[in-house]
Amino acid sequence: MKIKVNDQVEIIAGKDKGKTGRVLKTLRKKDRVVVEGINMIKKHQKPNNANENGGIFDMEAPIHVSNVKKIETNKKDTKKVKKD
Repeated sequence: MKIKVNDQVEIIAGKDKGKTGRVLKTLRKKDRVVVEGINMIKKHQKPNNANENGGIFDMEAPIHVSNVKKIETNKKDTKKVKKD
């Protein structure tokens, strides 16, 4: 997998096609990535010690790595200039 944490990616397929975001987590064994603000789902949480009220929370769900494209931000100049 060529995509790593903190890479800027663009979504090329699915309901969020055309949006961009930063990779928060990679799941290598499942070939999935979690992108900030993309593929949002509702998570129902029961009350527990950590969260006394419970409720419905928005969170990012993993998206398959084939549906994202890495955005090149720091392209180096590969053209060699000859000095005379």
